Amino acid sequence: MHSPTLAPQSPSRRRHPPRSHRHVVPPALHLSDTAAAAVFRAVRLRGPVGRDVIAKVTSLSIATVNRQVIALLAAGLLRERADLAVSGAIGRPRVPVEVSHEPFVTLGIHIGARTTSIVATDLFGRTLDTVETPTPLNAAAPALAALADSAGRYLRRWHRRRPLWVGVAIGGAVDGATGHVDHPRLGWRQAPVGPVLADALGLPVSVASHVDAMAGAELLLGMRRFAPSSPTSLYVYARETVGYALVIGGRVHCPASGPGTIASLPAHSALLGGGGQLESTVSDEAVLAAARRLRLLPDVAPVTRTSGPATAITDLIRVARAGNQQATDLLAERARVLGEAVALLRDLLNPDELVVGGQAFTEYPEGMARVEAAFAARSVLPPRDIRVTAFGNRVQEAGAGLVALSGLYADPLGAMRRAGALQPQLPVAEPEAFA
Repeated sequence: MHSPTLAPQSPSRRRHPPRSHRHVVPPALHLSDTAAAAVFRAVRLRGPVGRDVIAKVTSLSIATVNRQVIALLAAGLLRERADLAVSGAIGRPRVPVEVSHEPFVTLGIHIGARTTSIVATDLFGRTLDTVETPTPLNAAAPALAALADSAGRYLRRWHRRRPLWVGVAIGGAVDGATGHVDHPRLGWRQAPVGPVLADALGLPVSVASHVDAMAGAELLLGMRRFAPSSPTSLYVYARETVGYALVIGGRVHCPASGPGTIASLPAHSALLGGGGQLESTVSDEAVLAAARRLRLLPDVAPVTRTSGPATAITDLIRVARAGNQQATDLLAERARVLGEAVALLRDLLNPDELVVGGQAFTEYPEGMARVEAAFAARSVLPPRDIRVTAFGNRVQEAGAGLVALSGLYADPLGAMRRAGALQPQLPVAEPEAFA
């Protein structure tokens, strides 16, 4: 696939906001209250389901539900299940509907500091397949060209499904309106992530901060009921980096200037070191450095973006599970520091719900008891449970997949038009109510 050539930006170009790209769409990390979105969400969560149940769940009139179901059927997003129709019903048969997920695919891309994951998802947000590739070490222009080429080759595997959207989750400061990213760890400034992928793949592209994306996945993919149970939720992430996101009233809070940072929160550990700051104390790299100082792992070449620390962290966990007390103490210390940091954020923001995610929490579940104990000891507010992400070690993939689906979930018919997947339809009679 042809990869675009990116010219370096001049200083004068950087002084002005980049113009929006026609195929770059801001991510919709919220629960939409439009009628079509509400009906599609009800069917996604409850289907196969009848129109009467949809009306009850959404509080929409039966006439409105009928109109939206007809439009979603015409768009190919829903299908009827005549085999499940209620027998003996008087008047119009009550034919249940369900999501028609087989014809479509969306593409999520999580660009990490060391590894990039490309994930194919269906309309439920379920992972169909995923591949990993090293994040290119190059400057933004060649790196994005290489990633676009990898994504294009991967997308061609799905020729039996129609691709609808591309979602990118990435660290750094993200301009969702333009798809440009400042990522200091990668050395990218005003990198045109969204425009490059949109031009290369010919699909709408949304780009979001990776922690915001993961919080959005908890909100939109992890939900088990039609409306969220908590008005506010705090999501705390830790792996190689640390971050947080707030969900307020069914919407991920995404400041225009980019997400805040908790990397420099105070954190003290004689065992881990870290210079008194959270990220440099609990990151994978910091934990591995401490393990090598204790000679729990062999000295190796410095960690690079392409090699990554994942295997070594797995090795350290294996040593701990084999009964090595020093390795166990090291992982327990990381859990303690994380628990105290979560307590500090909770006391500051006082959300109704606490969620933690990232491999620092999920890769070694034995440490969660220590996280919870440290949290309870440090927090000065009344007791509050901590919930671990519903996506386990695949939370990065879930976040990227959600960004790819967020436009569809917020505006199903509009998203299908943007994706070029709506064909002209003959007018259809729209009944106002069931007989």
